[in-house]
Amino acid sequence: MRHLTTEEIEAGLDEIRQSPKDNGILELIVARPKPDEREVLVMGELDVADGLKGDTWKTYGTVRADAQITLMNSRCVALLAQDENRWKLAGDQLFVDLDLSDENLPVGTKLEIGSAILETTALPHNGCKKFVERFGMDAMKFVNSPVGKQLHLRGIYAKVIQSGTINKGDLVKKVNAGNFEIS
Repeated sequence: MRHLTTEEIEAGLDEIRQSPKDNGILELIVARPKPDEREVLVMGELDVADGLKGDTWKTYGTVRADAQITLMNSRCVALLAQDENRWKLAGDQLFVDLDLSDENLPVGTKLEIGSAILETTALPHNGCKKFVERFGMDAMKFVNSPVGKQLHLRGIYAKVIQSGTINKGDLVKKVNAGNFEIS
């Protein structure tokens, strides 16, 4: 697959910026059972201790509770991947049609997906050499540009603070601490 040029990627920025600020959609769930393996799920279990059940996030670099789950904007990955079958190559677990920018989701924002609650964390999510191989150097430079960083186009990290079940197509809602009880 041909990688997009910077100009082609920048032409899609307005579409990405149209992502909903509230009540987004969970477009894709991907588990990584082994390095370089991806399993697309219709339903997933998020767990406070284990993150996404069936995913091996604990084997990726330093094990950090604030890096259990990665979310990427589905409009951004759709642009870069050019084919929905290639979304999973980004290496993220949850692809959401939601504005992931600092202004919309500051660190500590709670997100309800299905019966689970996630909390966004401060850990920066940057692309790696595999991201370059799969989507191109222009894509890597774009997601790590000042606008890419501000919009979190490479994605964000979150931790599970309430275990629960998620399904493709679930609403992704910002919630206030008073709007839910951690079970």
